[in-house]
Amino acid sequence: MNMSTSFAPSIAEARPLAQHCSELTWRGPRPEERAENLAVWCRDLGHELSQELGQLFSGGKLKVIVAEPETVSGKEVFEQIGPVAANSLLRCGEDDQTILFSLDYATAIAMTDFSFGGEGTPPEDAPEQLPRSAALLIENVGSLLAKTISRSGGAAERMTGDVLVRSESVTRLKPFGEATAIALFSILITSGEAAQWSAILAIAKDRLDGLLPGTSAGPGSKKRTSSASAEIADTFASMPLPLEAILSEFTIALNRLENLNPGDEIPIAIARELPLRAGDQIVAHGTLGTIENRMAMRVTRLPDAAMQETFAPVNRAQIEGATK
Repeated sequence: MNMSTSFAPSIAEARPLAQHCSELTWRGPRPEERAENLAVWCRDLGHELSQELGQLFSGGKLKVIVAEPETVSGKEVFEQIGPVAANSLLRCGEDDQTILFSLDYATAIAMTDFSFGGEGTPPEDAPEQLPRSAALLIENVGSLLAKTISRSGGAAERMTGDVLVRSESVTRLKPFGEATAIALFSILITSGEAAQWSAILAIAKDRLDGLLPGTSAGPGSKKRTSSASAEIADTFASMPLPLEAILSEFTIALNRLENLNPGDEIPIAIARELPLRAGDQIVAHGTLGTIENRMAMRVTRLPDAAMQETFAPVNRAQIEGATK
């Protein structure tokens, strides 16, 4: 009897059987590669912002330096910003990454002064409330910054990026939790030797790779659907969905309701954020405004992930388009 017979296939025979999916074999960049990508991204972002902001400020020659980030806690970011500042939550890239952009009121006033041909020197006493002209300028800067970050991350074709919501209170924006590890970027903007302004960008550290080209979570980072499910999604995506923006809700006594007459006045209170509903389900919240002399609603936040899955065929662009 030949006892040397082996039932295990040879390595050459077994190799074709060991076909692992790309999600298991993808390792991502090494730490030194990631650090190099981050340094290059900061350098390129600063260069792009120098060009873009120069056009925004009437062709003024600006130099923008984006420092490599330091890791801090969300609480430290809130303490550094303080109770009142020009805070904007930016939406960047194809995956709708959110980034906090913040600068103090004195810097916002100085940049506005520079945009009108002034020296751009911060005032000694910052105002308690940001003037309308300064608020509009900072929103334009934030929008430009969001688009530039999106392009630097590889979203050049879609050019996504905008200001999601602004607030003088950073904690009201709720960009991240106090215990969250944050990648904090310092931005220095200069024009010659006279004008120097500083701002910060802050993003949850575990979401930073979503902004950097070449450091994504790998081939399995985005959801994949089969061709059949994709066809179903496309079918439902074109289905018209009636939405309601609820301006105000209140209660009224039954006897008052029965005695209503033309000319009666009923006081109502309008909330800062209005719910956007599909039937009885809230699909988004937003603020009231105008677009080209028409009433409009800007979407400021979406409900939790479970609710988003319920309304998966309705993407953010469709929601915004339906409210305009």
